[in-house]
Amino acid sequence: MSPASEILTLSAVELRRRIGSKSLSPVELLEACIERIGALNPAINAITATCFERARAEARAAEAAVMRGEALGLLHGLPTGIKDLEDTAGLLSTYGSPLYRDHVPEQDGAMVARVRAQGAIIVAKTNTPEFGAGANSRNPVWGATGNPFNPTLNAGGSSGGSAAALAVDMLPICTGSDTGGSLRIPAAKCGVVGFRPSPGLVPVERRPFGWAPISVVGPMGRTIGETCLLLAAQAAMDPCDPLSYPVDPRSFLLPQPCDLASLRVAWTEDFRVCAVDPGIRTTMRQRIASMRHLFRSCDQVTFDFGEAHRCFDVIRAVSYVGRYHDAYQNNRDALGPNVRANYELGAAMSLADFAWAHMEQTRIYRNFQATFQDYDLVLSPTTPVSPFPWKQLYAEEIDGQKLANYYQWLALTYVITLVTNPAVSMPCGVDHRSMPFGLQVVGPFRGDRALLSAAHAMEQAFDAIPGLQRPRPNLANLSKPVPELKSIVTHPPTVR
Repeated sequence: MSPASEILTLSAVELRRRIGSKSLSPVELLEACIERIGALNPAINAITATCFERARAEARAAEAAVMRGEALGLLHGLPTGIKDLEDTAGLLSTYGSPLYRDHVPEQDGAMVARVRAQGAIIVAKTNTPEFGAGANSRNPVWGATGNPFNPTLNAGGSSGGSAAALAVDMLPICTGSDTGGSLRIPAAKCGVVGFRPSPGLVPVERRPFGWAPISVVGPMGRTIGETCLLLAAQAAMDPCDPLSYPVDPRSFLLPQPCDLASLRVAWTEDFRVCAVDPGIRTTMRQRIASMRHLFRSCDQVTFDFGEAHRCFDVIRAVSYVGRYHDAYQNNRDALGPNVRANYELGAAMSLADFAWAHMEQTRIYRNFQATFQDYDLVLSPTTPVSPFPWKQLYAEEIDGQKLANYYQWLALTYVITLVTNPAVSMPCGVDHRSMPFGLQVVGPFRGDRALLSAAHAMEQAFDAIPGLQRPRPNLANLSKPVPELKSIVTHPPTVR
C-alpha cells in the first residue's frame, strides 16, 4: 500500500488531528484524494462535477493558516464531497436534472456555507437521482453510480454518490439528505454510516414547506466518529429554517460514553407494514443473535404503523406539487418519470386527503413514541433487499408482493421519516448475498446525542464480533472503467 493510500484509510477525525498538529499537509491529503478519484471513479461514477484547481489553492491556503498558528475550523483542510442537490458557489449544481445541466450557483446553500466556514475544502459534487427522487442514483445528466462492492449493482440513493465515494476512501467526509431514507439507504448498501438527524438540527433553506419535517440534510461518514464531526459543522440555529432550534454544535464532536449493558433494545424485521426479502429477514435474525448479549434486554416488538404507506404517499406528493408545479406545467417532458409520478399523484389529491394524512401521521407518531417508555433504541434492517442491478430503476416486487409505486421498497426507512425520530444506518456485516448489510438504529424523539453515543458504542463492540464488522470493498476490482454507468447520459454537462 502506498503512503497516499495509507493516508486515505485514516478516519476524518484522525486526519483533522494530524492537520492541526502539523504532521499532515492539507495539500498532501487533497492530492491523495484527487489521485484516488481519478483511479476509481471511472468504475463507480460517484463523483460528478469537480473543482480541483480551486481546491488546490484552498489547500495551500489551509496549510499556510496552520503554519501561522491561526484558529482552525472543525473541518480545516478536509476534502469534502457535496451531494448534487445542494448549491455550491462557482461549482456546477445540476440536481441530476437536464433543466439545470449548466447551472452554476453564485452562492452556497446554507448548509454548504457552514461546512465551508469550518474549513472544509469542497472538491466535488456527488451523484444523485434526478431531484433526489428515488433510491437508485442515476440520472440523465451524469449517469448511474455503481455499488463499490459490485459496480453492476446500485449504490442506493438518493445520496448514493456520497456513500460510494466514502466506501472507497475517495473523500473523508460527504454530505447527504433524506426524505424517505436517502441518507440511510445508500449508507447501508455501500457499508458506511448515514445519519438522519431530527428535523431542524441541520437547517434547510431549500425545503419549500418550511414547517414540514419530511426532508432533512445531514452527515455521512465511514464511522460514527466521522459522521459526528461533520454533524458538528452542520448543526445550527438558522432563521432560514423555522424548524431549527438552539443547539450546541460542538456537543456532537465526541459521543458521550454509553454503557450498552444498560440499554433496553426493541427490534423488528418489518415494522409489521414493510415487505422484506426472506434473506434479509434471516440476516437480521442472525445479527440480533450475535449482538443481543451486548444489551440489558433485546426484544422483538410488534408496532402499529396504521396506514403508513398511504400517509407517506400524500405527504411526499404534496411537497412535489409545491416544488415542481412550474416545471411540470412549463416543461413536463424534461422531468424524469419519478418526479412526474410524484407530481401527478399529488395533483390528483384533495384537501381532505392532506388533512387525513397529517392526522394519521400524528397518530402514528404518538403510537411510536410510546415505545420509548420501555425501550431506549429500536433496531431494524435499513433496506428490505440486497442491492439489485442499477439498470433496474427500483424494486417492483419483494417476496412475491407487488409494490404500489417506485418508492414503496423504501418503507423500512420512510416509516421512521413519518415519526421524525433521529435514525442512523450503520454497517453490520454482510447479507445473504455477501453485500453490505445496514442496521437501522432509531433513537428517542430529539434524542440525537443519545442515539449517536449508543451507535458509537455499538460500532466499537461490533469490531470485535465476527460477522458484525464493517465490510470493505476490494479496490482491485475497481481498477477498470465501467463506461456503461454513463450510458444513460443524453448530453454531457458543461463542467466549469
